[in-house]
Amino acid sequence: MGLGTKIRLSRLFSNASGNLFGGAVDHFVGYGNVREGGLADLPGALSRVMAGGPDYVSIQPGAARHLWSDYAGKAALVIQAGCFTADDRIRQLIATPEDAVRYGADALAVAIPVRGNTEGEYIRWLTDTVNAAARFEMPVIAHVYPRDFSDGGKIVFTPDEIAYAVRIGYETGVDVVKVGYTGDFDSFRETVATCPIPIVIAGGPKTETLLGALQQTSDALRAGARGAVVGRNLWGHGDTTKAARAFKLVIHDGLAPEEALAAAGA
Repeated sequence: MGLGTKIRLSRLFSNASGNLFGGAVDHFVGYGNVREGGLADLPGALSRVMAGGPDYVSIQPGAARHLWSDYAGKAALVIQAGCFTADDRIRQLIATPEDAVRYGADALAVAIPVRGNTEGEYIRWLTDTVNAAARFEMPVIAHVYPRDFSDGGKIVFTPDEIAYAVRIGYETGVDVVKVGYTGDFDSFRETVATCPIPIVIAGGPKTETLLGALQQTSDALRAGARGAVVGRNLWGHGDTTKAARAFKLVIHDGLAPEEALAAAGA
């Protein structure tokens, strides 16, 4: 790992806790009805996430071009290059490491699903991106989502599938891998213990309550995760800014989920 990569990664993991808290505002074509939900007003959603003080935000390149200038220097910027739907109706890489450099980003994220007939293509997204990023010392973060095609390509979080997703991440050479939490402490701890790069958890699956989201984050941290990058469980539960503050208190200050909720006023 070169100096540039180390410096950029240090910006992502800049908190004294050694963990990171990221906000994901990068759902694009996978989100569905853009008139409803927490991302119906994308500029407003980004503003509310930033008010909660994340360490970084991952965002699509076009949205970053139009919206990020107001937040430059207030958090690290991660450009999301992966663009897919779980049923493979859409699957495109929409940004390169060079694009991330031009935008002033600190990392390039590539979200991929695995399993199914197109898995090899997605793995190639990661390997090609890692190779191209080396020229610029640009860290690559893999967001890996296993699918169950017996259930229409549904994203799943079983221990075996999450362990597989992690393996895909680090064997393609990425610097950080983001996966969902299994809900099973022991299996997740085993997966983290055998992974040579930092694992952060995705904020999903979407929980019924913010407390549930904070609890799964707390459990994942105890199992060795290095933080969380949260989307639906951040802007999908009432007051986004208060939710972000609660996540920060769990991730950076080690508060119990109930204490974090109370302290954040959420």
